[in-house]
Amino acid sequence: MGEDAIGASTPSSRWAAVLDLLATRGRLSVSETAVHLRVSEATVRRDFAELARRQLVTRHHGGVVATSVAYELPYRYRSSQADGELERIAAHAASLVHPGEVVALNGGTTTTATARALTAREDLAGENGPALTLVTNALNIAAEAVLRPHVRCVSLGGVARPESYEVSGPLAAQVVAQLWFDVAVVGVHALSAAEGATCADEDEAAVVRAMVERSRRVVVVAGAGKLGSRTFASICPAERIGTLVTTAPEDASEVAALRARGVVVDCV
Repeated sequence: MGEDAIGASTPSSRWAAVLDLLATRGRLSVSETAVHLRVSEATVRRDFAELARRQLVTRHHGGVVATSVAYELPYRYRSSQADGELERIAAHAASLVHPGEVVALNGGTTTTATARALTAREDLAGENGPALTLVTNALNIAAEAVLRPHVRCVSLGGVARPESYEVSGPLAAQVVAQLWFDVAVVGVHALSAAEGATCADEDEAAVVRAMVERSRRVVVVAGAGKLGSRTFASICPAERIGTLVTTAPEDASEVAALRARGVVVDCV
């Protein structure tokens, strides 16, 4: 049995696991990473070297430290942690969209998974032209959606952030202000009944806020860990959210508080 058979089985899964650890710890040694991944230290050193080559980490004696990119990773470098939860949220959120609707999506792991579930729906593959319109400020979502013949993909312009593959700034906000959406599917950094949906970056929050303002319905997709907290920039108050799709348990206090604000909370 190979050394990786009992641990992270592929280089990409190991790299993703390393980056997830760095996002919370900031610094990793070869030895602790080898124990966590259940692989040899030689394998970890090779992985560290490759991640440094890709400028996702910075080498230091005996290990690596996080770069700014490691704190907010592009989707393709996120680990498979809680993939089951992501898939549940994505599948349910995608089911809330009707054929022919115009859907706005911001960037992030959960919205990317939702976009994939949405564009894979067979009932949206119309024979008479696009049966779905996606408008997004996430470059990775646009790159995948444009390959679907039944999807009309509108990609917003603006300044691209390598940390999240999202574009932001006045140009993106101005374009959004000229459009109308049936539904905005929004990923957030934090959500609470008292302080609403929030984002860590004010420029990204401005674009998402514009999406919300131009949408008939707002669906927030968020894992349980994002509930009950807030971050720097406001997106919208809780009362503006029509539906929250989350992995939080039904009896969670924040779920009850959001429902009291009129939010339909679907726990999946």
